[in-house]
Amino acid sequence: MPPSTPSAPSAPLDAAAVAHLQSWQGKSETLHEQLAAQPLAALAATLDLAGAAPQPDEAVPPLWHWLYFLPLAPRSAIGPDGHPRRGGFLPPVPLPRRMWAGGRLRWQPHNPLCVGQPVQRQSTIRSVQHKRGRSGELLFVVVEHHYSNAAGLALTEEHDIVYRSAAQPGEPAAPPQAPPLAGQAAWSRRIEPDAVLLFRYSALTFNGHRIHYDRQYATQAEGYPGLVVHGPLIATLLLDLLHRQLPQARLAAFDFRAVRPTFDLHPFSVHGQPAADGRSVQLWAEDHQGWLTMQATAHLA
Repeated sequence: MPPSTPSAPSAPLDAAAVAHLQSWQGKSETLHEQLAAQPLAALAATLDLAGAAPQPDEAVPPLWHWLYFLPLAPRSAIGPDGHPRRGGFLPPVPLPRRMWAGGRLRWQPHNPLCVGQPVQRQSTIRSVQHKRGRSGELLFVVVEHHYSNAAGLALTEEHDIVYRSAAQPGEPAAPPQAPPLAGQAAWSRRIEPDAVLLFRYSALTFNGHRIHYDRQYATQAEGYPGLVVHGPLIATLLLDLLHRQLPQARLAAFDFRAVRPTFDLHPFSVHGQPAADGRSVQLWAEDHQGWLTMQATAHLA
């Protein structure tokens, strides 16, 4: 059972501990997988996109590649948060809270990842940075992924992971931010983040992190007010909004940054505003109070 009170403060990371974690910089792994159609059909159903799943030899929609190359850790290797125990490919960071903080993706326009293709993913830890914030210790890890098919490189992705100290009673929340384009959205959509949506996305991405489906753990062990909506799911919904409005658009690049957690307690919304030149789209998500939760830019080919 998860603890009934917030975790004890994490021991500060001294210079030797930080240096040990930074020794993971440059570590690489290479995985291979065939891009099966079934996970894509399941995500289309989860997002209520009837008949939208790509068929064999069709391009995998942007960000749907996150359904592949999943960490298949055995149950005996799972940590108390539901993630695989640390110290394999990723450094053994002792800070208990882990979040997907953002990413940067670049597609090769003439070489898409397609359903049925065998694909190689080469992953490298590019940086490990330590900081101290007002809420405690922070460690930022940047992982770079190169996805290649028989024709060569298809996608380059940088994935930002942030590790944080345990939540403490009375810990101040970060000041909320208003969206830079508040009230100027050309497109908007309201999302109901119910527990079934979060469970299905966790299942599709084989994400055992308990903050997304175990309310007692999320609120008592990690100090959140409710279940946390996955950052990758919000990013996927941002691009889904773009696709609904510009179904023929081809994506060249996508940069996104998580700003504030989103919880299942209230609806949230996703918004878009195309640039005047038609070459990019500003995308963002807001919580039920109108505060910015994710900010992104999509560059069109």
